[in-house]
Amino acid sequence: MMSRLSRSYAAGLLAGAALLTSTACGAGSAETGAGAGGGKPAVVAAFYPLQWLSQQVGGPDAAVSVLTAPGVEPHDLELGPHQMAELGKASLIVYIKGVQPAVDDAVDADKAFDAATAVKTLPAGHDEAGHEGEEAEHDHEVSYDPHLWLDPARLATVATGLGERMAAADPAHAQGYKDRAAATAASLGALDKEFTQGLATCRSRTLVTAHEAFGYLADRYRLKQVGITLDPEAEPSPARLAEVAGLAKSEKVTTVFTESLVSPKVAQVLASEVGARTAVLDPLESKPSGDYLSAMRANLTTLRTALGCGA
Repeated sequence: MMSRLSRSYAAGLLAGAALLTSTACGAGSAETGAGAGGGKPAVVAAFYPLQWLSQQVGGPDAAVSVLTAPGVEPHDLELGPHQMAELGKASLIVYIKGVQPAVDDAVDADKAFDAATAVKTLPAGHDEAGHEGEEAEHDHEVSYDPHLWLDPARLATVATGLGERMAAADPAHAQGYKDRAAATAASLGALDKEFTQGLATCRSRTLVTAHEAFGYLADRYRLKQVGITLDPEAEPSPARLAEVAGLAKSEKVTTVFTESLVSPKVAQVLASEVGARTAVLDPLESKPSGDYLSAMRANLTTLRTALGCGA
């Protein structure tokens, strides 16, 4: 994501909202929940991980739609008239403040659930000069790392909070939301255990990534993330490339991780320089071929191979 993702994160306001029926998706919306309409409360998720979570918790009682189409980086989102109408008629908007400025400007705080308010966030990574925790320079940019969905344990906490928020918005189905939230949190807890066990005995614990999106994953599983850049679409400085190359050589890194939605060219150059290969690690900013759980398990397999983790 662009560097605006890596800056200061204001707390979202959680308040009750009247139940409203969903509208058809606008041209920019990717999907609508299978049971859309029919008097169900409309839940609008900003991008894929929040869509998946909202669908798991909402189940048959809510009509879930998503603003960001598959294959589109969330920060590139621009809202059209239909999406603005969708947001206006939503019972609940699930987002992460600072990820998508267009959404930040459009949401009604009285019916918004900011997922990052449910968990402890991590500070942003290095800036291009290599400094930690860079200051916000533009509107909407935040000083913490927003990629919290890449830690299953944190996402489980968000699931619980979302269940409570949906229950407050739709009291008639409150128990269903809470029960599904608990089941979703349990599934994420099981995934967390798989990662903990799968990454317990690795020859390397250094994660060299083209984009600093995996700070929460690294923090949770005792890995060390070294990102080439905070902004996947910006050219890193020669000084930063040299710094990362030197570290990769000294720590005998065998893999530099790229992403499916971002050009791998810089990572490929770095990998060639240090004698490493490249592999795709999915930050799940867009809908994968399967779902959140299967994509995260695929990431675990990729990490175990790259880091030389024991059986």
